[in-house]
This record gives sequence, structure tokens and C-alpha cells, in this order.
Amino acid sequence: MMDFTQALAAKGQPDRTFEALARLVQDTIGAKLFTTMVIDRDRNVARRNFTNMPEAYPVSGEKPRNKDRWADIVEGQHETFVANSIEEIAAVFPDHELIRSLGCESCINVPVTIDGQVIGTLNCLHEAGHYTPERAEAANALKLPGAVAFLLHEKYNGGA
Repeated sequence: MMDFTQALAAKGQPDRTFEALARLVQDTIGAKLFTTMVIDRDRNVARRNFTNMPEAYPVSGEKPRNKDRWADIVEGQHETFVANSIEEIAAVFPDHELIRSLGCESCINVPVTIDGQVIGTLNCLHEAGHYTPERAEAANALKLPGAVAFLLHEKYNGGA
């Protein structure tokens, strides 16, 4: 299995890099469900550009950008959002029933920031209580590989 750097150099971009990013996420903090969302400010939506569960969360799915607690933390403060119960998830995500049906009751959303602006998020979901403070701290190591994946996506897909 190739590591992130090898995946970056491989043909088949940006897919190979996103797949390597998913393995890196799994090795670093764990995730049953892993997606990435790129922010499209022109259309005021976040669009999925990678998923490890395409049946439940297909690539190119979109969500409107809301002005809520999650947006304040992730887009406003550029901080990682953690919810360790389905109740906390339900308070900010309307798709909480689907999330729970996939065996996930905790999430961590890691903002990827370039040039002072959040360009997207790494979204990791797992069993209740999974995202401990130690895992949240470890998630910071995913920001640079996430930025590389997002920049490759932009290069190969002509923008957001």
C-alpha cells in the first residue's frame, strides 16, 4: 500500500491522493465514514469531493452553508469541530438520522485553511465518544495533506 507521498506522485489524480488521505485519516484518528467537502462561496454551498461511502454520501452531494454554531467554529474561528454524541450531531446536522444508521454517533470536522480562508473540511465520523481530545489534537496533522488533496482537486477539476 502506497503512502501519501507516493500517492501524490502517482498517476490518477486527484483520486489517488484522496484515497491515500482516507488511509492516513484512518491510521491517525480513525473514521467509519470519511468525506471531504470543498466550499463554493460563489454558490454558498459546500460540495462533497471525496467519500468512502458513495452509496450513502455520493461525491458531488451539496449542503447549503448556514450561519450557525458549526460555521462559527469551523469557518469563523478556523477551529476543529467535535461532537461525541448523536444529540450533539443532531444539533447541527439535519442528516443525523442517516449518520446514526451508518453506526456513527461522533464526528470531527477539520478545517483546511489556505491564505487565511477555509477552503474545505475533512469530515470524520465514528462510534459515540470516539473523538477524544487526543484524537482531536492528532487531527491537526491531517491539515497539510488535506490542503494538498484540495489543491489537486482544484487543479484537475477547474476550480471548487
